[in-house]
Amino acid sequence: MNAPAPSPALLERVRAMQPLMQEAAALAMRMRPPAGAFAAAQKGAQDWVTEADGAVEAFLAARIGEAFPEDGFQGEEGGEARQGQLRWVVDPIDGTSNYARGRPRWCVSLGLLDGNEPVAGMLVAPVLGETFLAVRGGGATLNGAPIRAADTTDPARSMVEIGWGSRVAQQDYLSMSDRIMALGVAPRCGGCGALALADVACGRQDGYVEISINLWDVAAALVLLGETGARVSPFLRDGGLHGAIPILAAAPGVADALSAASGLALA
Repeated sequence: MNAPAPSPALLERVRAMQPLMQEAAALAMRMRPPAGAFAAAQKGAQDWVTEADGAVEAFLAARIGEAFPEDGFQGEEGGEARQGQLRWVVDPIDGTSNYARGRPRWCVSLGLLDGNEPVAGMLVAPVLGETFLAVRGGGATLNGAPIRAADTTDPARSMVEIGWGSRVAQQDYLSMSDRIMALGVAPRCGGCGALALADVACGRQDGYVEISINLWDVAAALVLLGETGARVSPFLRDGGLHGAIPILAAAPGVADALSAASGLALA
């Protein structure tokens, strides 16, 4: 069933989102530590935060609040600051450890939910020079060009990223990896869940699975995936609105095989 055409209210917010996100990414670039400096504090085991995380989130919260005071806002660092039927969800820097070490694979991620439904999302990866944008019912683009999930059908010819997080027991991660690699896939792990999901949406890789991931990591990418033909586990329905849970996103031709191997059902 096709999604309804975007409403005027949604399109207004998408127009506002685009220059705002470029400003947020530019702020992150100005605050980026020199290569090798690793200017980050530790929130938990291999869980990092930089000064830029707080600054970018505060910038987006303030600017969105000025433009759309009736909307809700939720950030990784500050939690749910405002409530509203339309809710903006930001990960100010996804891939913080990459950012802090001078690696290029990180992004600013901003999703928009209407109630419990993701309706728009934008990811800006400034070092890579890439901007992903998606609107429910309006398609998805990378740097303005339409994107689609890959047409891969043979798992043994597929590339799959297996995300890691410190909340997951080592044996659970290794077991998941073993089952997926048994399909013959080429495994990857890039340290930025939002961009990993975007890579599935644009066909660069055929799947992404992570055992424990949060709403702010996926809010923008869920719209990308929905608009590009990828299949996704029911993240929001299964509890992703309120806590960290697993996610699987896959190209349609290998989705069933990855679902069986991972043990994660698809919507």
